Parts: sequence; C-alpha cells; structure tokens
Amino acid sequence: MAAHMSRCRTWSGVRRFGIAAYRKYSSGGSYPNISLSTPLPGIPKPLFASVDGHEKYETKITTLENGLKVASQNKFGQFCTVGILVNSGSRHETKYPSGIAHFLEKLAFSSTAQYGSKDEILLTLEKHGGICDCQTSRDTTMYAVSAEVKGLDTVVSLLSDAVLQPRLLDEEIEMTRMAIRFELEDLNMRPDPEPLLTEMIHAAAYRGNTVGLPRFCPVENIDKIDKNILHNYLRNYYCPERMVLAGVGIDHEQLVECAKKYLLNVKPAWGIGAPPNVDMSVAQYTGGIIKMEKDMSDVSLGPTPIPELTHIMIGLESCSFLEEDFIPFAVLNMMMGGGGSFSAGGPGKGMFTRLYLNVLNRHHWMYNATAYHHSYEDSGLLCIHASADPRQVREMVEIITKEFIQMTGTAGEMELERAKTQLKSMLMMNLESRPVIFEDVGRQVLSTGKRKLPHELCELISNVTAADIKRVTTKMLRSKPAVAALGDLTELPSYEHIQTALSSKDGRLPRMYRLFR
Repeated sequence: MAAHMSRCRTWSGVRRFGIAAYRKYSSGGSYPNISLSTPLPGIPKPLFASVDGHEKYETKITTLENGLKVASQNKFGQFCTVGILVNSGSRHETKYPSGIAHFLEKLAFSSTAQYGSKDEILLTLEKHGGICDCQTSRDTTMYAVSAEVKGLDTVVSLLSDAVLQPRLLDEEIEMTRMAIRFELEDLNMRPDPEPLLTEMIHAAAYRGNTVGLPRFCPVENIDKIDKNILHNYLRNYYCPERMVLAGVGIDHEQLVECAKKYLLNVKPAWGIGAPPNVDMSVAQYTGGIIKMEKDMSDVSLGPTPIPELTHIMIGLESCSFLEEDFIPFAVLNMMMGGGGSFSAGGPGKGMFTRLYLNVLNRHHWMYNATAYHHSYEDSGLLCIHASADPRQVREMVEIITKEFIQMTGTAGEMELERAKTQLKSMLMMNLESRPVIFEDVGRQVLSTGKRKLPHELCELISNVTAADIKRVTTKMLRSKPAVAALGDLTELPSYEHIQTALSSKDGRLPRMYRLFR
C-alpha cells in the first residue's frame, strides 16, 4: 500500500513539472528542477514595505493643547517601542531629599488606578507580547514599553496610568526601601567600580549642585522619603509641558489619537495645585577631589581573583550637548578610546586608540585606561578612568595627566579619520535597534523640541578637523580638574600636584624628594 502511494505521488509530480524536471539522487529521492530566477506560477505577488521620499527619515512631532509633545519615527515591523520621557532626574532634587528619582525608578509600573498590582500590568502586556522598563538618569526619567503594534491603545493607556496615576502604597514604598538598600550594598561590593567612580567624579566636578547631586539614594535618606514627598515632587515636575510621548514603529496619527485619548485631560493622582515650582539651576562646574579609602583586596575572590587595584578618575569640563563643540568632543573621546588590558581585540574594538597605544601597550602593569564623555544640557565632563596596583598610583596619575596634555597636540590625519569613522559606525549600528531609536527621538525632542537625523550627525562628524580638536582641548585644559579616587590611596599625589601637572607643558607631576624611603 505504501509503495503504491509513493508511486502515485511521484507520478503526480511528473505530470506537474515534466519528466525532465526530475533527477535521481543517491538517496533515491526525487527533486524538481525549478528555476530560482523566475516567479513560481500561482503564487501571489509579494508586497514589500516602501516609503516615498524622505518620509522614512523624518521624525514627526505634534504638540498637544496641554503642552505635551508627541514624537514618532517610522520603522517597518510587527513590534513598536512607545514610552513617556520626563524632564526630571536627580539634578532637580535641590529642594528635596536626594534619592527621589531612584525611588520613582523602583516604584514604576507598580499598582495604579486601573491596575491592582505589577503582576496585572505584566499580564496585560503579555497579551501583546510586551515588556516594560523604567530608567532614570541625572536629567531624564524614561518609562518605556515594547509590544505588538496592534496593542498600541492598551500600551498608551497603561503608560498614562503608570506615570500619572500611581497608587504609591505604603507596602510598595517599603519594598522599594529594601530594594534600594540591597542595591547600595551591591554597588559597594561589586568588582567593577565604574558606577561608583562615575557618581564620585560628578560629585567632585559639580560639588553640591545639579548634576553633582547623588543619582543613587543616600542611605540616610531611605527612611525620609515617603508618599507626601514623592507627591510634592511629582506635582512640580510631572507636568505635560515637561513630557514627551515618543514611539518607534507606529503611525504618527494613531499615536496622536491615543495621546489625546489618554494624556490630554487626565487629573494626576497628586492633584492639580499651584503653578509648578521648578528648579531652573544651571550646572556650576567647581572641580575638586573626592577620595574613598577602601580595602579592595577581596572584591573578587575565587579560582581567578582580581588583584588589589586602586582606581583613579580624572575629569575636566567639556561642553553641553546643545553646543557646536559637542561633536568635536565626541570625536576626541573616541580618539582617546581605551579599555581593559585583558579585553580581546577585533574589528572596531578600538585597539588603535591613544589609551591603548600610548598607555596599555607601553605600561603592562596598568589594568585599565578608558575615556568617558558625560554631556548635559548646560555642561559636560570628559574623564579618564585608570586602575593599577596601589604601589604604582603616582606613576599612573602622571601617565594620565601626560595624555591630557598631549591632547592639545595636532591629531594625525589617519588617527582623526579612524576616530570619526568609528564614531559614525557606532552611531549607525546603535540606531539599528528600535529601543535605541526610541531613546534618541525622546531625548532629543525633550531637550531641543526637534531631532537631528543620523545623516545630519554623520555630516557634522565628517566636518570635524584637527584644529577643532586642538581648540576644544585647549579650552578644556583651562578648567580645574575633578578627581575621584577609590582604594588604597597611600601613593596618591595631592590635588594641587595633579592641578599643577595639568597646567604644565609636559603633564609631569612636581618632583617629591624624600629623606627616608
């Protein structure tokens, strides 16, 4: 019976494709000889996504009557990323106990007027294949959801509820206190000190103001922050004119309709009182040093323990992301590059950056040398993080100060082109990701009311010259240094000596003469 069925299938195939189309293979099976270059008969014509003109590049922006901005970016696909960005972060906590932004991040997507618990929110999102997240930085709070395009109405309704109608129950605030305590303990115990050093360098550079205020809630404030303080803060900062509803992968008109439906005439949980009392302080760069003596000998035990290291971060004032010099500083940061001494190389790794060539390749005892650039709407900070054995801290600091001084030299043509190409490559590769596009759209529209497109940024990067790099570096070196030091600091030079080295022609630290060694 089986043999008869097989013969029937073969004969029907022969009738469809012809005898010449069948070939015998060693496996005994038959395979139709169908052309791969001509369309198959009876198959519907495929429909491909197409966009006319420059529409696919445009970011469409609409401002609602209450001041809330709606921004969207076209991107073909079944899923979308939608979220609300608020001009609120740790820099706005001057009149409040530090740590409110940290609390709000942990409390996000908890129970609301519409949803009884976080589980209910997650179950609602699951129906649309969705996930949610909240992140706070020094100047922005971002609530985001990625889900199927068909669930847009539910997603915007949920976002509106999570941002404007949180219940902030006592048990939720207590759970948040526990989570923050655990996070602070973890921050001090983890082998990677970069988050802690970033916190310290900001506190040193902008002592007691704006972006220098702590991003993580200080231990002494954990029990002070309650529902009343949170409501008071939210009343002032969670206003429609300080918000952007951003979306990627959805139709703009559809997003605007959802915004009008769920965000236009909504009374927030904290009520509508007097006009918002917003802190408009401008970042004041002060420079300075913050030291934390700490035993780093047991941060990573086990079969391959990390040796005891001392970590130093030295920074200088750069510029805000609204200034023209922001792009030359971004190129300079890429040119400095750097990384860890044990990271594997490869294309695009940046093994030809200055901190690899001049520092890690020449000084085998250095474990890390990495450049970072932090930029805000009114200031910026370019810094270098380095780590080495505690006995070689002085030598390490001198190597870093020399690198800062050498930035003022004329950059080589190949070096500059490589840095510019790497920056453009990184920009374009990051912007292939939908959540990254969402964040880029939201942050730009929130801070400037418009969006610079990737091809415009690439053009600005291409126009950077060696003279631009020299100009911004010379200007940067006029500022006082900000220094953060963590670990065994016995051999750390004084702040005055570091400042003198950065004011000298060669970056050398003043010589120290000791009678006894």
